Amino acid sequence: MKAEMLSTPSQTVGPFLSIGLTWEQGEFVVPDGTSGSFWVRGRLLDGAGEPVPDGVIETWQADPYGKFSHALLPLESAVEGFGGFGRSMTGPDGRYGVHTVKPGPVGDGQGGFQAPHLDVSVFARGLLHRIVLRIYFADEDEANADDPVLSALPDEGARATLIAQPDGAGAYTLDIRLQGDGETVFFAV
Repeated sequence: MKAEMLSTPSQTVGPFLSIGLTWEQGEFVVPDGTSGSFWVRGRLLDGAGEPVPDGVIETWQADPYGKFSHALLPLESAVEGFGGFGRSMTGPDGRYGVHTVKPGPVGDGQGGFQAPHLDVSVFARGLLHRIVLRIYFADEDEANADDPVLSALPDEGARATLIAQPDGAGAYTLDIRLQGDGETVFFAV
């Protein structure tokens, strides 16, 4: 008798999601004090607008010159200590934060460039799989207008859910809403 191969079923992420996923300085894509560095901060919110206290926000990005680091091809960036990857746990108030530098232009595969952005994965209680979004920057108007992903979205309201705003103190802010009014645009990948 031939054994039948079955896949393991997906399970929702439970309340102990963060165990084993954190590491010291995980929220630092670049070391504190790096020239041109800043924080991207916000809150992870559920459908009722309540904070999600035990989520994980992961970012992956190009360096300021548009180059990505990869496990198989480690990047020797001109930015000392640039890792390209960050991971922030959300606190009791749903807040997350990643300390980084603005990514440089990355090709769009059609001869143009994508606007500077962070690729983001969200893990949280009740999700079967990660959800994916991008964080763009409000002070990149021209690049944002030409970005193929942003320009493919149906309206300004949808685009606004992906654009971090300067906070006046040298950081950017973007809340991530899992569902409901003002739900963040998520991508099928």
